[in-house]
Amino acid sequence: MSVKINSVCKQLPKYSRTTDEIMPFLDNWLMGQEERFIRKVKKIFEGAAVDKRYSIMDPIEVFTKTSFEERNDIYTREVIDLGEKVLTKALKKSNWKPEDLDYIITVSCTGIMIPSLDAYLVNKLKLRQDIVRLPVTEMGCAAGVSGIIYAKNFLKANPNKRAAVIAVESPTATFQLDDFSMANIVSAAIFGDGAACVLLSSHQNDEGPEILDEAMYHFYDNEHMMGFKLTNSGLQMVLDIEVPDTIASHFPAIVHPFLAKNNKIIEDIDHLIFHPGGKKIVQTVEALFCDLGKNIDDTKEVLRLYGNMSSATVLYVLERIMDNQPNNGDIGLMLSFGPGFSAQRVLLQF
Repeated sequence: MSVKINSVCKQLPKYSRTTDEIMPFLDNWLMGQEERFIRKVKKIFEGAAVDKRYSIMDPIEVFTKTSFEERNDIYTREVIDLGEKVLTKALKKSNWKPEDLDYIITVSCTGIMIPSLDAYLVNKLKLRQDIVRLPVTEMGCAAGVSGIIYAKNFLKANPNKRAAVIAVESPTATFQLDDFSMANIVSAAIFGDGAACVLLSSHQNDEGPEILDEAMYHFYDNEHMMGFKLTNSGLQMVLDIEVPDTIASHFPAIVHPFLAKNNKIIEDIDHLIFHPGGKKIVQTVEALFCDLGKNIDDTKEVLRLYGNMSSATVLYVLERIMDNQPNNGDIGLMLSFGPGFSAQRVLLQF
């Protein structure tokens, strides 16, 4: 049973600021800190390889002390709005009707809402009452690819069905005003908000790149590497400095056996659809791929234009590549990393 990705769309929040425009907000936030520390923080922002960040909140709100409840209320309201917009846009792009969907997966890790986003989308778009729902809340940056894996497995087992994967994230809603740790500062420098939707199908006549294979790879004893700690002030970023080196040390085991299983080698890959986790991770993976004669230019461009939007980001990379209309028969490798610690992989044929 062939499963294809029919379309990908993105949706950006209404607020945005360039890195230069954020600097005055940093000045106010860092007031009273040591001058050397202030210079270090500004250098992190300026060197993050992110030119612009989008947000569900105005920067004044981001840098204003609020309760977890207040921020989560904003997250809930805006996630529903972005989710409705991006799903509507994707359906229009595919020329599908809302009632054509059999399966809906929503992924987000940057806030808490019960009922989950998919329940609201059922009502707002009047999706079918028998649609199968799956909210994914705790897989972080990897969840965009994870959602595709779950959708693919559902569709493979059910011919002539259609699925939507909607990723909506707001890392800015997790910014901790009283936390001057490197994890909070680095995450503020590299992350932005955004939404994306992927529509997949097991209908024989639907077009798009075919998913040839998918797999997850779990790093043993690395739960501490990445995630969120739930505190009284909200979701506090956990981001270990060793993440890039850990990825590099496991990289051959992540990539080569997966390709070999599909009778492929890295030289067969035409498009690398890699999640831009941050400048250091991108540089680490770029060095590994460059040695193999490949580039991740689309990944670097998404990081520059939008920052790391957690689970949605790799879908922005996929959209860029699909919109450039790859040649028939081209092979693509999707790759993302998330809490656990884990790597998610999808092999595509255009």
